[in-house]
Amino acid sequence: MGKVELYIKEKIKKEGAIFSILIDPNDYPSLTKTIAVGQTSAEAGADLIVVGGSIGVQGNFLDEVTQGIKKRIKVPLILFPGNIATISSSADAIFFMSLLNSRNPYWITQAQTLAAPLIKKIKIEPIPMGYILVEPGGTAGWVGDANLVPRNKPQIAAALALAGQFLGQRIIFTDAGSAAFAPIPKEMVKAVSQAIDVLYLVGGGIRTPSQAGEIIEAGADWIQIGTKVEETKDIKRLISQFKKVIKKKGRAKLRR
Repeated sequence: MGKVELYIKEKIKKEGAIFSILIDPNDYPSLTKTIAVGQTSAEAGADLIVVGGSIGVQGNFLDEVTQGIKKRIKVPLILFPGNIATISSSADAIFFMSLLNSRNPYWITQAQTLAAPLIKKIKIEPIPMGYILVEPGGTAGWVGDANLVPRNKPQIAAALALAGQFLGQRIIFTDAGSAAFAPIPKEMVKAVSQAIDVLYLVGGGIRTPSQAGEIIEAGADWIQIGTKVEETKDIKRLISQFKKVIKKKGRAKLRR
């Protein structure tokens, strides 16, 4: 277990819950704006900055974004890979994800096999993660050829999550996809959290601090938001509001 994963684990142990900001550079009008959002998000209290996307975030473009944000923040920067080319040596770590409910074995083990030697060579910390896409799934669902988990079938998500844990993945991520119409249902979050003993991240469709708080109450350890940050004009205020609620619910969870 590397430094970033230990940081995540210890912060959740101490505070009960954490939150990360996902920045897809394709969603912003310029490199300068993308870097500014990363810097502002960290300054406003995000525990982690995550950079990546499903389409076109790679090469020099990714390196420039990652380097630009990394120089301006004190929290870890993690890559959210969309494929084997979405790797930058400037990052602190990478989510080494297996899309557990993909129909295509490429997204379960083959992409990981192709990327593993490079990740080791450039010494990015890999963080083993079981990735589960829930309806509607967004761009990630389409790219990853996912057999999307129906929103009214929490037991399917729980079984996938437990399989991920048994396969050795130390974080489970249930994601409704970018710009989803609603977050993962609370019943599903509860079912997954009760099924597993590893860290649990939830993202997709979370647009309000109260939604984030409800997901922590239901059993998640970690919230990730992206689209809402992209849409807001006052990033600091938005992230401060999310932080207040997430940390409050995290402390309450610790007391329980």
